[in-house]
Amino acid sequence: MSEENNNYEHDEELTNENQSENTETITKVTGMYKDWFLDYASYVILERAVPSIEDGFKPVQRRIMHSMKDLDDGRYNKVANIVGHTMQYHPHGDASIADAMVQMGQKELLIDMQGNWGNILTGDRAAASRYIEARLSKFALDVVFNAKTTEWQLSYDGRKKEPVNLPVKFPLLLAQGAEGIAVGLSTKILPHNFNELIDASIKYLKGRSFTIVPDFLTGGVADFTNYSDGKRGGKVRVRAKISQLDKKTLVITEIPFGTTTTSLIDSILKANDKGKIKIKKIEDNTAADVEIVVHLPPNISPDKTIDALYAFTNCENSISPLCCIIEDNKPIFIGVSEVLKKSTDFTVELLKRELEIQLNELEEQWHFSSLERIFIENRIYRDIEEQETWDGVIEAIDKGLAPHVTHLKRAVTEEDIVKLTEIRIKKISKFDIDKAKQFIESLEEKIAEVKHHLDNLIEFAIDYYKELKAKYGKGKERKTEIRIFDDIVATKVVMRNAKLYVNREEGFIGTSLKKDEFVSDCADIDDIIVFKEDGKMLVTKVGSKTFVGKGIIHIAVFKKKDKRTVYNMMYKDGTRGPSYMKRFNVTSVTRDKEYDLTNGNKGSKVLYFTANPNGEAEIVTVLLRAVGSIKKLKWDIDFADLAIKGRSVRGNLITKQSIKKIEFKEAGVSTLKPRKIWFDDTVKRLNVDERGELLGEFKAEDKILIVSQSGKAKAVTPDLAMHFTNDMIVLEKWKPKKPISAIYYDGHKERYFVKRFLLESTDKEEVFITDHEKSQLQIVATDYRPVVEIVFSKRSLPRMEVNFEDFISIKGIKAVGNQLTAAKIRTINFLESLPYEEEPEEVPVEEVTENVENVEEDAVERPSNMVSKEDKAKKALENAIKKKKEGDDESQTALF
Repeated sequence: MSEENNNYEHDEELTNENQSENTETITKVTGMYKDWFLDYASYVILERAVPSIEDGFKPVQRRIMHSMKDLDDGRYNKVANIVGHTMQYHPHGDASIADAMVQMGQKELLIDMQGNWGNILTGDRAAASRYIEARLSKFALDVVFNAKTTEWQLSYDGRKKEPVNLPVKFPLLLAQGAEGIAVGLSTKILPHNFNELIDASIKYLKGRSFTIVPDFLTGGVADFTNYSDGKRGGKVRVRAKISQLDKKTLVITEIPFGTTTTSLIDSILKANDKGKIKIKKIEDNTAADVEIVVHLPPNISPDKTIDALYAFTNCENSISPLCCIIEDNKPIFIGVSEVLKKSTDFTVELLKRELEIQLNELEEQWHFSSLERIFIENRIYRDIEEQETWDGVIEAIDKGLAPHVTHLKRAVTEEDIVKLTEIRIKKISKFDIDKAKQFIESLEEKIAEVKHHLDNLIEFAIDYYKELKAKYGKGKERKTEIRIFDDIVATKVVMRNAKLYVNREEGFIGTSLKKDEFVSDCADIDDIIVFKEDGKMLVTKVGSKTFVGKGIIHIAVFKKKDKRTVYNMMYKDGTRGPSYMKRFNVTSVTRDKEYDLTNGNKGSKVLYFTANPNGEAEIVTVLLRAVGSIKKLKWDIDFADLAIKGRSVRGNLITKQSIKKIEFKEAGVSTLKPRKIWFDDTVKRLNVDERGELLGEFKAEDKILIVSQSGKAKAVTPDLAMHFTNDMIVLEKWKPKKPISAIYYDGHKERYFVKRFLLESTDKEEVFITDHEKSQLQIVATDYRPVVEIVFSKRSLPRMEVNFEDFISIKGIKAVGNQLTAAKIRTINFLESLPYEEEPEEVPVEEVTENVENVEEDAVERPSNMVSKEDKAKKALENAIKKKKEGDDESQTALF
């Protein structure tokens, strides 16, 4: 019974506890949250994510370096052991330490690695920490550590001492770069070139201006135009290095920073699946160097594909730098130039402290050596033989030294005397006064040298940086090519991955109208231009099905800023108005806005319309209705006699009579001027914006000549999307009858040869030197009658003058040529070419201006109360025609 009561009481207690637990209590956490969050944010910013300006390390990196120094004995240590040792200083898990150490090692600056440390090119991870080994590099041992100038603090558990900051005498933060995400802020400092940082530090010490830009281990090409000194808001564009192996193959040899070959290939395959680009297959042959081979299908432009790769894949990326560092336990945002200045100032200060420590040590050494010499040379040690107490010994030595210490730089202390008593008898017996004097003199020379360095600290720091560059700068040349990028218009390089259809009766266009009329291939990002028979024009984005209005007379893919496409149009103004003709192009519009190409009168109708991609002007026949006493019912009009104007002009009067129909009679030629093309060497691209060197005026059939240092030549049609290799040595307008002259070294016969040839085929790259691996092109000339001077390596050989025209006749491109010499050539100098009169080129077709008497100015462009000279001339002509009574055909007052 008592047991049951006990159980009951126990159950009652549990019930009371549950009731108390269910009671709601309100606790305000505002203050706690504020304090806790601030503490957490400060910890993450200061102790985890953001590097210090003093040494350029995050705490975990600093502790790794300190641990490696602790364990350093010149041999490799397993990374797992280093990670375990670092955990004495770092209050976090081993995984974070191992990952940080691998990232430091992959930057190839501070850690000497052994084993599989992963690959920054392919993205492969490092092997487990128990399988890989590491030790400090010689550079790290020279630059990062000095116990005498290091400030120490207790570790997180108070058992060990760790450095507050390591005494790094180099802008390490900029060399390695840094990236971290903290609470409320982040940092992204891009890596810079080792040698360029040293050069910039030297310039700063000399008081000269400097500029530094990033350099990436992955190489590639970068545009630093908007780098903004690495501050917030800056931007860096990076691209892969892509070259054309042949017409069907592209090779990627360097990748952009922040990508791997795996991610790059994935982005290319995704773009291919979406139809943005077209590739046949892709191969990854990356080993020590990047090699991604992209195979193209037939009839796909390699140049256009290169631009498409930049536009739609990770072959081009944009990086936003953000330089945030810790200074005086606070995060600050500064530029990389300021980081370099602060780092250089720290280095100078550390060098000064090292010199001061070294000076103090040398002076102490000189002081004791001098005391030792006095002590032994004057046999003061004999004065202590009769002393019975330690104090007596000290006093006797002090008394014996007194007459001889006047030249010392400081007073003799008891500690000095104690050290004298510790000299062994063996050393006293073998003491050499001459050697002692020489040693003291050498110390005096070193002291003088250190004092000189202190007096000339800036020069000493400059010499220090130069020594660093000489010792460690080899093999650290810039890997990322600096270039200014041109903007790639996505619509111009995207592959046509859709088909455009039109339903003219119902007024629909789109990619899903597969049962209706096919227009052309298009891309899903294209704009479509539509012209209707009522004279309305509209530009709209391509869609699956879009209503644009009935009466469609022309539809095409719209090319923005296209001045080459010219539209020829004739229209009737209103139901009973006169008929006009006009030529215009459409360069820019507002999407989905309807434009009226007529005068805007109700009932206007397009009578004739053509779109001409190269400005062609046809001849048409106008037929009038036989109404009244009109005698001339038919005549021809040539659009070439009409100037190209804007789309909003009214146009020229054709006739005031009713037109029965307009018939096409004869195709014409382009009325556009030959296009001037420039080559901008900065971006290695052609342009029509007057940037760079003018190559010439080009008609549709003209080509450019390209010759490369590898001995290849081709003549191709100029295309603004073309890419050019870095070894290109000739780029000019090609003249088919102009010979190409060359001197090359034949690796087979080990001799120099001269040849002159004409390109036998166009749009095909041909090799004009022999295929031996040692064959090398020396010079190439494209003048008609070039002359060069040969300077031989052997000074006893006289210089040779070569007139190509006399030396060899023009032969085929595959011909070996005539032997020049077997002697080694040092240089070849171009002399003034012999005169040659070129055949005059055909006069290019100029744009035809309008006849004065036929100008019908738009009322919008000229007020109605102003009468121009053209209007007066036209009126006079009309009156003359009426007087002669040649008929009532008012069309004779028009163009013809």
